[in-house]
Amino acid sequence: MNHTISGGPQLYLSRQADHLGRYTLEQTLQALLGWVPTIAGIGLRAVAYRLMLRMEGWAAIESQVRLRFANHIRLGHGTYLDHGVYIHACPDGVEIGDRTLIMHGAVLHVYNFRDLPHAGIRIGHDSLVGEYTVIRGQGGVDIGDRVYTSPLVQIVAVDHVFDDPTRSFTEQGITAAGITIEDDVWIGSGAVICDGVHVGQGAVVAAGAVVTRDVPPHTVVAGIPARPIRNIEKDRLKVEGSNLQPMP
Repeated sequence: MNHTISGGPQLYLSRQADHLGRYTLEQTLQALLGWVPTIAGIGLRAVAYRLMLRMEGWAAIESQVRLRFANHIRLGHGTYLDHGVYIHACPDGVEIGDRTLIMHGAVLHVYNFRDLPHAGIRIGHDSLVGEYTVIRGQGGVDIGDRVYTSPLVQIVAVDHVFDDPTRSFTEQGITAAGITIEDDVWIGSGAVICDGVHVGQGAVVAAGAVVTRDVPPHTVVAGIPARPIRNIEKDRLKVEGSNLQPMP
């Protein structure tokens, strides 16, 4: 199905909220309170934004945060949304775990207007999404606990099909296999995680890497395309082995 970028008011509203009543509520609350600075604004939003999103415990939302389809957003206790964060949860949801920080200018966008079955973004607890990181969740993005992304990371769970040279790529559809990032992963600045990738627990993605295939646990990958350059677990065992003293 061909989806135009622009259209009339009905199309616009369908891409902002579930219905006109929800759009009115969400836009009114954000217009009244979204600009209020300092801890006073954080306190006001912590109370009033419960009317439009699911907040478990208390979350801190700075000024100039933009939320769309807010009733599909879940914030855990101690979640922090920094200035300029944009979350578009259409319509399958964005879940952010306890004490996770979403830093300045980050974009979390499900953008599921094709009714894809696994769309959504889920982030575990004690994680950090760095400044100006972009997460696109059409195919589903599942990020574990204690995962840190440095600034300008892209995690993109969607790809265009372009196999037919006689047609524009816009007519050939998309793939959306999804991305999984397990616990305790560190992703360096400017790295790109492509659709269909599974990053194992404890892995490290070097700055600027473009990850096009799965990353084993406790492995450092770097380059374009990213390739393993170090196995953290094997290195640890070597160090421990070298420290063993021979039996007398």
